[in-house]
Amino acid sequence: MGNNGPAEDVEEKEHFQRIVNAFRYYRSFSLQRLATSDAYVSSLPSHHQQLLTSYRSHLEDVRTCVEHNYEIIKLITADVATLFENVKHDAGQVKSKVHPTMSDMEKVQSTLKQIVRDWSKDGEEERAACYNPIIEEIEFNFPPAQKPLEQVQILVPGAGLGRLAFEIAKRGYSCQGNEFSLFMLFASNFVLNKCQGVETFRVYPWTQQFVNTLSAADVTRGSSFPDLDPSSLPRHAQFSMAAGDFLEVYTEANTWDCIATCFFIDCANNIVSFIETIYKILKNGGVWINLGPLLYHYSDIPGENSIEPTYEMVREIVQGLGFVIEKERTGLKTTYSQNVRSMLKYEYESVFFVCRKP
Repeated sequence: MGNNGPAEDVEEKEHFQRIVNAFRYYRSFSLQRLATSDAYVSSLPSHHQQLLTSYRSHLEDVRTCVEHNYEIIKLITADVATLFENVKHDAGQVKSKVHPTMSDMEKVQSTLKQIVRDWSKDGEEERAACYNPIIEEIEFNFPPAQKPLEQVQILVPGAGLGRLAFEIAKRGYSCQGNEFSLFMLFASNFVLNKCQGVETFRVYPWTQQFVNTLSAADVTRGSSFPDLDPSSLPRHAQFSMAAGDFLEVYTEANTWDCIATCFFIDCANNIVSFIETIYKILKNGGVWINLGPLLYHYSDIPGENSIEPTYEMVREIVQGLGFVIEKERTGLKTTYSQNVRSMLKYEYESVFFVCRKP
């Protein structure tokens, strides 16, 4: 994470502390929500309370799941103070002036779901839909006969918990994941560097889903992780994760053979700057593979600027910057951290394309 002076340094430290606090606040935040429900039941007429006996015991079970999740969260935040080699942070006691926001708390929840998406058997189907087309395209464009795989430099911006980048490195390519979110960086550090063995931990990602549930068991079901041993990469595998803002970290032209983006390009205030940077840092003849929707993360955030071009316009930008589109598919059915047992499901019809820098 770069910094340009004392003021930015303070801001960065406060941001860091706020994220640590959000993780640490998870337990109180979640238990408070359950206590509120319980208190409401207690205020109801006694014959209503009798009919809600199983609901009450369900709240108890959810509470147990929250406690289990908190044990995982404590492991995730255990040594984050030394996470970045160039910066030391004080991850000490919760500082009153950096309170987590509601949005921060939602991000803690989604981090737990992300663990399931990227590192559990339960996420297998979702990963297959999102990652396999990208991996197949990499293997097609960079066969071992062409040049040694470890000489093929691949970048995965918005790498999240690192599974896609890990899978690419596992196949022998030299791969770097890049991630900006501290929520993701803390969790990926834990999974990639601290988890040994298979299914050694368990997380309960659906405990905050109070609506659209068929059975109590659907809410309290857990997922074991990791589904494979993250330390099982071949000894010579070239795999790394870089922290920081994609636009700030990657400024060197003609560096990468391939850039693989999955659910990433819509994370920009200005999507043009992302595409322009991808073009610049690719080598001549390099390939950009993209899969995902256009959710435009900043679209509805108060005080944030955002542009939201349609996919047709995005195509114009891609070609206008000099890319040649070689393959393109629309309507790819994909999900993101989907609760397969919910009564309500979201499905994206994602776009998938492969472009080459001439």
